[in-house]
Amino acid sequence: MTFWLAVLRQTGRNLRLGWAAQCMTLATVSLSVVIFSFFYLVYDNMLQVGRHLTDNLCLIAYLENEPTVALQEQYRKRILEFDTVERIVFVSPERARQRFAEQLGDEQDLLDDMPEDFLPASIEITPRRSLEALGHLKRFSDHVRSLPGVLKVRYGEEWLERFHGFVGVLRVVVLLSGLLLVLTAVHMVSHTIRLTMVHRREEFELQHLLGASRAYLSLPFLLESLLQGLLGSGLGLGALYFLHQWIRHQLFNPVLVQQTALNFLPLPVLATILASATLLCLLGGIISLKRFFRR
Repeated sequence: MTFWLAVLRQTGRNLRLGWAAQCMTLATVSLSVVIFSFFYLVYDNMLQVGRHLTDNLCLIAYLENEPTVALQEQYRKRILEFDTVERIVFVSPERARQRFAEQLGDEQDLLDDMPEDFLPASIEITPRRSLEALGHLKRFSDHVRSLPGVLKVRYGEEWLERFHGFVGVLRVVVLLSGLLLVLTAVHMVSHTIRLTMVHRREEFELQHLLGASRAYLSLPFLLESLLQGLLGSGLGLGALYFLHQWIRHQLFNPVLVQQTALNFLPLPVLATILASATLLCLLGGIISLKRFFRR
């Protein structure tokens, strides 16, 4: 008990003597956590938006002629040869015209002079979740396009490709910001502790001659590293939370906020970021101590 009280007192003394460097390290770690967690927050919300959009994804194959019942069964069989789907609906030209009229609303009289079958027959295919990957969806589209009598296939491929590309860029940014967090946390904590130990080398050597163990000399700096990681990541995540709330209430319409959710990071992710930043700072302290005692 006396040993740990002495370690805690020494830790407090280290923090008081090097408060300027401690504040600089704390601010740097907090900023790195804010940068990483902000991009991860954007990435996570974009994935949620993508899942919401693909819930209503429908692949439409326009046909040259309206298929007979026998041909519909052949189409259904050929489609299911590629993969199972949630739903296959055959839309006749008359049904397509009726839908179009409903969309026009009060202006549906514009269709009075149009023939009943001026719109092509089509097949509406709702893919399963497994088909939502862009590459798989393209192959599925090519398979449907190869069926006899199919004129063209549409599933919003342009916006899907753009969205997929944007998410890919975000993924790279998240990885780079994560690398920045690793380098910053390890380097700053290691550098701060090394400067403190070099500045007080004579004091540590005297304590060692008086019988102080390496554990007694090292533990205060390890606790200091843990505190820097814990407080730095906590402050960073707290700043991100207030930024998230400000964006929700200041930059977005309240109705849009309710529709898009703009969720904050879930608790497991927050705990992982907090623990990772703390362990990285601890690693920086261990590296610095090993270098010091090696000399």
